[in-house]
Amino acid sequence: MPSAEIITIGTEILLGEIVDTNTRYIARALRGLGVDLYRTITIGDNVERIAEAIRDSLRRADIVITTGGLGPTVDDPTREAVAKALGVETEFRADLWQQVVEVIARYGRKPSENQKRQAYVPQGAIGIPNPVGTAPCFIVETPSPQPLSHRERGAGVRVVISLPGVPNEMEYILHESIIPYLQQRFNLNDVIKVRILRCAGLGEGMIDEKIGDLETLSNPTVGLAAHTGIVDVRIAAKARSEAEADAMIADIERQVRERLGGYIFGADEDRLEDAALNAVAKRGWTLTAIESGLDGLLARKIPHTASLPDLEPASLLDALRAARTESRADAALGVALCPNERAAEIALITPHGEKTHRITYGGPPRSLPHWSVNLALNWLRTAALEEHAA
Repeated sequence: MPSAEIITIGTEILLGEIVDTNTRYIARALRGLGVDLYRTITIGDNVERIAEAIRDSLRRADIVITTGGLGPTVDDPTREAVAKALGVETEFRADLWQQVVEVIARYGRKPSENQKRQAYVPQGAIGIPNPVGTAPCFIVETPSPQPLSHRERGAGVRVVISLPGVPNEMEYILHESIIPYLQQRFNLNDVIKVRILRCAGLGEGMIDEKIGDLETLSNPTVGLAAHTGIVDVRIAAKARSEAEADAMIADIERQVRERLGGYIFGADEDRLEDAALNAVAKRGWTLTAIESGLDGLLARKIPHTASLPDLEPASLLDALRAARTESRADAALGVALCPNERAAEIALITPHGEKTHRITYGGPPRSLPHWSVNLALNWLRTAALEEHAA
């Protein structure tokens, strides 16, 4: 199976001015092709550093994908950096220049002289047109310096693929040109599929105790990712077909569900607030909520949530009773933050009774609101499920 690394280029990313979404998008596309992703990095707009990063990646990976730095200005260094990394010069391509001219003509303009830079690529590169932008892309094939681990896939060649940094341009070219090229060049017939089981109410360490033996498997692989009050169990399978991968995942998923039971609230993109509200709806309850000190965090997840900025945690239950009576709701959930104590007060009223719980948090203070809200939502979810079962 071929391996890959992604190099994102742009000083603006390092400065925090923009968020890199390209890496995640490319990573998922590679995963679907069955390509192992070894590393992702971000480099500023510096020819020498980019060239060294490319050389370093080529020592490990069969496929190196760069994004960004293909514009027309002097601070768009990717073309020169790739050429330098591979020990060649850049050369002008008339066909790529014609594509730049045609794209700019759509806007009723003529290209400026500096835009000719975009028609230069490393010598010997495969030019890739960009029908949705002015930055042509390219692929450079170079002999592999050592025997490949994937048994002659790619016929001893490693490749550098340079894509635009503009996300919609990158995504279009990736699907239209790069994925078909990789499938043919590396004879890619494998797939990697991933299933995420989302858990709440049980910490990462406790989940590890219950499914630790599954985490030692080689294929499918099982891993954990902890968030604030939520833990994801990731199951990933490599196979020759989607059907085979699905069957491998299904067997492991069954075992995980047997061991974790009701701690699993959903899968893949499911959200905890939706699981909680669905459980309440199945009970036939109406719901109201109040929050204090959360800056609207709970209100964004539960409709009809009142924000009470001056509420003391000790009076949360009384305030929740009043809100429930006024709204004539069946159930009511309240969360009041105590930031100075790194704690929160949670209160829940249902047709079957009242309960409160004070929770303390040892993590980063800024994560306290999300952590307390997720614990409260899971408390509501499990209460509705338990009473429904009863």
